[in-house]
This record gives sequence, structure tokens and C-alpha cells, in this order.
Amino acid sequence: MTDKTKMTLGRRGALALAGAAVGSGTITGFPTIWAQNIRDITLRQVGTGVSGLNAIAEQCKRDTGITLQLTVMDTDALAQRIATQSRTFDIADVEYMTTKKTYPVGTMQAIEKRRITNADKIVPIFTSGRLTPTSQVAQGTAPHTVGFVANRLATAFEPTQTEWMTLIPTIYNADTLGIRPDLISRPIRNWKDLVDPAFRGKASIVNVPNIGIMDAAMVMESAGQLRYIDKGNMTRAEIDRTTAFLIDLKRQGHFRAFWKTFDESVNLMASGEVIIQSMWSPAVAAVRSRGIACVYQPLEEGYRAWGGGLGIARHVSGLQLDAAYEYLNWYLSGWVGAYLNRQGYYSAVLETARTQMSAPEWDFWMEGKPAAADILAPDGRVMERAGTVRDGGSFTERMGRVSCWNSVMNEERYMVQKWNEFIAA
Repeated sequence: MTDKTKMTLGRRGALALAGAAVGSGTITGFPTIWAQNIRDITLRQVGTGVSGLNAIAEQCKRDTGITLQLTVMDTDALAQRIATQSRTFDIADVEYMTTKKTYPVGTMQAIEKRRITNADKIVPIFTSGRLTPTSQVAQGTAPHTVGFVANRLATAFEPTQTEWMTLIPTIYNADTLGIRPDLISRPIRNWKDLVDPAFRGKASIVNVPNIGIMDAAMVMESAGQLRYIDKGNMTRAEIDRTTAFLIDLKRQGHFRAFWKTFDESVNLMASGEVIIQSMWSPAVAAVRSRGIACVYQPLEEGYRAWGGGLGIARHVSGLQLDAAYEYLNWYLSGWVGAYLNRQGYYSAVLETARTQMSAPEWDFWMEGKPAAADILAPDGRVMERAGTVRDGGSFTERMGRVSCWNSVMNEERYMVQKWNEFIAA
């Protein structure tokens, strides 16, 4: 997931922050002994629109005094900035799949786990790859495979947990297809429905190679066209067959459009130009907020997942580094987690997010229960009416059915080349 709309400011919640005292490395309660000093610190953050939100920056300033200077860009531009212009930012808000490409370059420093107050409460998807001890590890670039290194300046990923993390996980979701049920006359149950000839000229797919190719792979397997060895790390032959399949569909006029941004996906669906497409949960909510029927459709084959986090540039040191850790701790302390949960995403530390949500909100977003009251967006607008059940159900039902993660493949360059041939065909 890359570009998503900025959300409006949600209500302020109580904080449970912690940080590290200057020079001591010990974890203490907020405010730290240097809290007044960090109130003058500015952290330059680069990231995508999914969580590069003004509301978060404004709340951070109020609660910690730290100024966040946000720069929002698409996934490819972000990867290039991290790899080649690391002195132009302090914090990278980045997806784990991108980390697979950028972290080995050596422009980032690892995060010391013991300085993160809620590190042990992070959802185990990010530490072991399993939601429960019996869960299967999904294909693709699962976050835990690029989540740990041996020491602060190491650039090679470790296969098991260490005390040094590449990112502090913050946001994730299980993605599926969005549909207009008022314009579709039959049930939608499978990924292959995206390419049903009945929807010719009314379908769309996301034009971000690493994400779009995974959606296409879900479709190919669902349709019985191809069984991949590993959807998240395709061979050249698999890439060729997948893109040839897409090119054939494009020449038949199956796709109405290809979108890159949140707003594009919302407008295509709201206008009725597209009635089935790759989509993101908040985009579905944005369509519904206009009074238009739109469903984030659970599918039999499961979901394609993504996850992101915050990393620290290698040059950051001293008081600025202390402020960076204070920011990371604040991010996991509850307010942001609740704010993200209300957008239809999931927060990395559910325990603290829950303290900032009402019981009806938690039950609706996380437990899959019918809304006991109207569910409000952060700006106070009604997002879902009382009695509504979240598409896909509970957190466990959705994240427990992840089939693959957004991925960076060994044949990344070749895949992008072939994807671009599809878009240009």
C-alpha cells in the first residue's frame, strides 16, 4: 500500500509515554528528565500517504512538543530517498517490503528494543510471522523476515528475533477487493471474480508493481491459471505468465483504469466507472461516507497483507536520537493506534490502542461484532450505522487469513520491467 488520503484529526486520548534518559539508556516514565529539551526538536519524516497524516503530527506536537516535518511521496520515490538521500530525513515511515530493498544499503540504524516501552506487546505477526502459535507463515516479504539485525549498524537481516529492530511496526492491514454491490448482480466470493468477463470495462487494478503483481497472482491461482512456487518470490517464467495474462485482459478492454492513489480509487468506485477493483479499507469507507454502497469483500482464498513501521536514519544522534525514541514510544502508546484502528487499519500494539477506544468502537473494529451505536469517523461524521458488522469480521478472522504479504522479489527489476510492459500495452 502506498498513497492514501490524509484523515482528519481524531479526539485526544490519555497518554502512557516512556522514554530513555540522556546518556543512561534506562527506560523511565514520561516526561523524561530531558523532556523540556526535546520540545524544541524537529524530526523530518518521509513516508507515504497511508500514515503520513497531519493529524498525527499535530497530536505529537501537543503531547510531546516534538515537531514532525512530514514529506509524503509514493513508494518508489520513498525507496530512492532512503537509499540515496538519507541526510534529508531523520525518520522513515516505510513498508516492510521496501525495507528489504533499502536497509542493506546502510543508510539506517537499528532500533534498540530495550528502549521501546511496549516492544513486548507488539503483535507477534511482526516478531514471529504467526498471529497464533499454530498459524502458517504467509508467502511474500513477511515483516519478521526483515525485522531484525545483529547490532545497531548491521545491514544483514537475522532469521530470528534479536535486540535490534529495523523498524518499529506501526500499521498493517489485510487487503482484498472492493465492490459496488448495488451494481453487481451476483455474489463475489473469489479473487478470480476480478477478471470475470461480466465486469469487462468496469474493473481496475492498482498500478504499483509490487502490489499489483500480488493481486494478479491471487487472481491467477484462484482461476486455476497458475500455481506459484512462491507468489512473493516469482521466477521469471512465472512473471512472464502473469504479465502475459494481464496484457491479454488489457487488450480485451477488461480494465477501465489503473490507479495509484487513494483518491483515484475512491473516485473510480464512487462514480460507478469501476464496480470491482483492488482497494484499501479506508477507501471503501470513503465511498460509503458519500452514501454509496461499497463493500470490502472477504474472499475464499484469503487476503494480501502489508505492514509498515518507523525507522531512524543512521546520521541521527545525541538529543535528536533521544527525541526519535520518545516519538517511537509515543506512537505505540495508544492515541495513534486508536486513530489508525478507526480508519480500518490495525495498530501494532493493540493493548494501548484499546484504552483510547470506546467499547462499541473496539467491538466493531476489532471483535467483528455488530455496532452497538453509530461508528464515527475521527471528524465526527457517521462512518457506519448501528447494527453494521465490519467487512471480513474480527481482527483474528481477517489477519488470520493472510495468504501473502506485499513483496520484493529476487527478480524485482525484471518484474517491474514486465509490469511496465503491461501498463504500456
